[in-house]
Amino acid sequence: MTWKRALLASLVLSVAIGVVYGYAFSPRSVAVAVPFRGDAAQIVYATGVVEPRTWAKVTPLVRERIVELCNCEGRKLDRYAVLARLDDGEAKAVLAELRAREQLATEEFRRQTALADRNVTTQQSLERARSEVARLEALIAAQTARLASLVLRSPSDGVVLRQDGQVGEIAEPGTVLFWVGQPRPLLVVAEVNEENIPQIAIGQRALLRSDAFPDRRLEAVVDSVTPKGDPTSKTYRVRFALPDDTLLMIGMTVEVNVVIRIAENALLVPASGVDGNAAFIVDPDGIARRRELTLGIRGTVEVEVQSGLDEHARVIAPFPKGLIDGDRVKIIRR
Repeated sequence: MTWKRALLASLVLSVAIGVVYGYAFSPRSVAVAVPFRGDAAQIVYATGVVEPRTWAKVTPLVRERIVELCNCEGRKLDRYAVLARLDDGEAKAVLAELRAREQLATEEFRRQTALADRNVTTQQSLERARSEVARLEALIAAQTARLASLVLRSPSDGVVLRQDGQVGEIAEPGTVLFWVGQPRPLLVVAEVNEENIPQIAIGQRALLRSDAFPDRRLEAVVDSVTPKGDPTSKTYRVRFALPDDTLLMIGMTVEVNVVIRIAENALLVPASGVDGNAAFIVDPDGIARRRELTLGIRGTVEVEVQSGLDEHARVIAPFPKGLIDGDRVKIIRR
């Protein structure tokens, strides 16, 4: 029986070796793509918001209750038109008290002046009276300014683009109650990463995408680039001028693709088939050959090949990780 066990073990080992050998040396299945000609565009991507070129935010300077609001959203107003009034009862009372005190101080100053003319009072008393009048005049000026700040006015001729707040609410300093500006022309204001900003130039064309108009072709032009970037976010603010007939509305968000360069009739291959500057092709004998390419524009879908690849080559895509130059492959249909 010993020879039977030995024979069985030999057969099992042979089968195992055959399976391992067949797995290790069988051609790897790959999918291929043929290069094609087309236009390639080098773009810089950003996201932005639609804003008027000319506009301003109107905010209260003091914390006070809203007692009056204009019903003027969407209306055109002149500069200095009243937008809202805040409660000024307390401020008026303080101002009245200061004016009464200022009147008494003025009378005292006149009395001290008359006494000084007759050498009946000291120069020090006269200066104290003069100083008190000046102090109260300064307080009155400050309170008058505070009273004026309780009336919110339009900063310029324009349209009330948006109005917030309700009568009875407490308006906090810095809270925007009104947006006033010109509805045309419009801009897209976007933040561009600092590594891309050297490629941006005034006048460049930009293609826009908006969820509000998914099937419409929207365009803009680079209008300006802020000279100073944000060191925290590492971005620069770029403004894109929109045409007067744009469909976009103030406040909409858009995706911006700035067209840096277009290569016409370029040789293109799938981006998934390229790793760095390398790609694998399949030769007529079914052998994988690694090729180092000179690449131009790199897109998310296609990559421009400037040299290193024949137009009729069969490029393995996606890029076959672990494949070695000279390995045998089997092409599968997709």
